[in-house]
Amino acid sequence: MKKVHNFNAGPCVLPKEAINAAIEQLKDFKGTGMSVIEVSHRSKEWDATMEEIEALWKELLNIPDGYRVLFLGGGASTQFSLVPYNFLEKKAAYLETGAWAKKALKEAEGFGEVVCVASSAETTFNYIPKDYTIPADADYFHITTNNTIYGTELHEDIDSPVPLIADMSSDIMSRPVDVSKYALIYGGAQKNVGPAGVTFVIVKEDALGKVSRYIPAMFDYRTHTKGNSMFNTPPVFSILVMLETLKWVKNLGGLKVVQKMNQEKAALLYNEIDRNPLFVGTAAKEDRSLMNVCFVMAEEHKDKEASFMEFAKERGMVGIKGHRSVGGFRASIYNACPRESVQALVDCMQEFEKMHK
Repeated sequence: MKKVHNFNAGPCVLPKEAINAAIEQLKDFKGTGMSVIEVSHRSKEWDATMEEIEALWKELLNIPDGYRVLFLGGGASTQFSLVPYNFLEKKAAYLETGAWAKKALKEAEGFGEVVCVASSAETTFNYIPKDYTIPADADYFHITTNNTIYGTELHEDIDSPVPLIADMSSDIMSRPVDVSKYALIYGGAQKNVGPAGVTFVIVKEDALGKVSRYIPAMFDYRTHTKGNSMFNTPPVFSILVMLETLKWVKNLGGLKVVQKMNQEKAALLYNEIDRNPLFVGTAAKEDRSLMNVCFVMAEEHKDKEASFMEFAKERGMVGIKGHRSVGGFRASIYNACPRESVQALVDCMQEFEKMHK
């Protein structure tokens, strides 16, 4: 197999151990003689899988009693509507830190009054706003903890006077999280915890049932808590790969170990960006993402962008082209991205620099 260094933003690199374990269960799921994609989701074998994966989420994130973990379809984009459906009675507050935060805010506007407490749009979302006031009369405050397109991240769990809701699609399981500070956490799996096709939702059960509107069954979180995420057929294979991915995280030593690994990988790449005169980081240093490292060619070297892209591609770098809305480069270095790949990218940047001195 060709050696590549996978920096795709999602779907992205996953642990080889998880992929190999999933392949075996594609052949024979728990000795049933059937593939995991053939077995009934009402079988005792699948019931046990669902119990195991929820328990593992609770263990790794130290989720308190009173919370449920759901595994749904539709991606995080569907949650942009389900959140206001279930939580917005009169007014909601949003922090606008990027394209996905902006989309979430726009969806909520169809359900009631929405206040944007702060935005970094005026500087192309290159920092996380900090001086803002959360309205005390808001039904909830929504944040996006990591911004894949612009490379910014909230590194700590904030305090909110109203129920806090977070889209953690691209940094969940990359660090410990104080779940007790949140009413709901959600995200697409295809960054740190599995393949595309399953959405995780961590919800505080007593935060539900507060709105007066009718909520269709499939859009009501209570439907899925009562049905143990099996009100309808769940995305079984994606859930299975998620389970194997979380086993890998546990075997590494848990989230404190993973956080240290991620900090070291990010420091390795950011240090090279700051040192190398050919490149410039785009995010404010205090808000730099540990998951998505965004950078561009220095102004006087803009003409070398295509040349570096081709140079890196020839050396096995995959997925480093920046999002089409911002250009430049983006290296997504999620949990399963090995330090070896980050070092290979740094070596590539240094080699390119020597060629253009």
